[in-house]
Amino acid sequence: MRGFLASSIGVTCAAALALPLAPPAAASDAPDAPDVATRTVGTADVQAGSRGDSRADSRADARAEVPGSTQSLPLRPLTHDRATGAVLGLTPRTVRTFSLLGVVWDDPSAHLHGRVQVRTRAVSTGEWTDWRDVETHYAEHGADPDSPEAVSGKTRGATAPLWVGESNGVEVRVLPEPDSGEPEDVDPVDAEANEGVSGEEGTGEGAGEGAGQVSTLPAGMRLDLVDPGEAESEESEESEVSGGSEVSGGSEGSGEGTGGAEPAEEPRTGVMTAAAKAASAANSALVPLGATQIPSLTAEETREELVTLRGSELTEQQQAKKYIGPRPAITTRRGWGADESLREKSFVYTSSVKAAFVHHTASGNNYSCSQAPSLIRGFYRYHTKSLGWRDIGYNFLVDKCGRIYEGRAGGVAKPVKGAHTMGFNSKTTGIAVIGSYGSKKPSSKAVKAVARLTAWKLGLHGMNPKKKTSLTSGGGNLYAKGKKVKMKVISGHRDGFNTSCPGGKLHKKLGSVRSKAAGYQGR
Repeated sequence: MRGFLASSIGVTCAAALALPLAPPAAASDAPDAPDVATRTVGTADVQAGSRGDSRADSRADARAEVPGSTQSLPLRPLTHDRATGAVLGLTPRTVRTFSLLGVVWDDPSAHLHGRVQVRTRAVSTGEWTDWRDVETHYAEHGADPDSPEAVSGKTRGATAPLWVGESNGVEVRVLPEPDSGEPEDVDPVDAEANEGVSGEEGTGEGAGEGAGQVSTLPAGMRLDLVDPGEAESEESEESEVSGGSEVSGGSEGSGEGTGGAEPAEEPRTGVMTAAAKAASAANSALVPLGATQIPSLTAEETREELVTLRGSELTEQQQAKKYIGPRPAITTRRGWGADESLREKSFVYTSSVKAAFVHHTASGNNYSCSQAPSLIRGFYRYHTKSLGWRDIGYNFLVDKCGRIYEGRAGGVAKPVKGAHTMGFNSKTTGIAVIGSYGSKKPSSKAVKAVARLTAWKLGLHGMNPKKKTSLTSGGGNLYAKGKKVKMKVISGHRDGFNTSCPGGKLHKKLGSVRSKAAGYQGR
């Protein structure tokens, strides 16, 4: 679980994620200098331009056309002070097109006590953005300590991912700060241009605040730039996803929120890999192989399906009175364009689902609903290739339009074990609302979608959204490993771990989520 050291050029293992130990020689500090150390699945990393190798340039150019990739750029000292240590970053530079970014470091247990700020150049306008803050607390979204996923030796520490839209230029600075011990409940926002240190000027202004108290930054820090790639049949996928909004989030004022039953869609044709077939087959009790959308059901259809899915596992009380919310429409992994080669092949399950933890992705709110599948592909690639997780961490994701997406593979109706709430991934499910909700309120459609999803998912296991349940901690900064904790059946991430997630504004909506979910269940 400790630091991950990359091998040199020539690594060809598809599971490996080669990371350079030293900056590429040709990555100039001059503005707009190309710096494109790139990671692509199943091939060795290429540091284009390093040591002036024209063959590396041509290989990188060829690989740049592969849908979906990660550029990994080592951070370098911008200034240095005996009291504060080095301020790390990258000066303005041209890079290959990307849409999501995050800062990654070797040791997943190391905390970044500092401030990360970025500015990017939009492809559409050629203009540079103002400085934006990146959420630095993200380890608490990971697997439970001592779990096979956590001790795989592949995991790394990282900031939250930040969605910046299609960009081809970047500048970053990491300013050490005193460790306050308390996570800040803030959203990624524009930062004042004169705060901290500009990588362009390298003046060191503001870096000396709190001298003598500044923590050492984690080792092996680099900036990962993620191109989420294009999903298969993007045009048809767009219409399919849009069609689901009416069911999963667009039926405001419908009272029961059940909607009408939808016919099962025709499965997407085309060649499917073995991994894609396995991920799709995990939902075979609900939809045909290759389906991009799991349609909504009426209340009665959902109760009938509950018997089919769980049958003999239901208690006498559940058989007598089936408290379960109507199944909402859910976009499958195939629907949002998951590259199934990125994840581990096997699925990991927990015994049941006793609680749901609600999160925000802390990735910013500057996205359209039509971009949500791209964001999810970006999160997925960031979690698997940058952080070294076995799959995307969340079990489900919800966009601002109230559309629901399948997260970690294994089947939406099954108790898939995620990596979302460190210490409480067993017997729970993790739902992430896409965006940042420290200072911005979540949309009513997103809140309603979370209520509908929890009413169904928790109903599969006979759980009452308005009650509490007993969970055993797997270890964290609030509850020691092995401690039994009474937790609300629908809780926020911060209820199980000392973190700002899911943001204060979203956390305040959980009372409404519980009430609505109980109503959908017929309680």
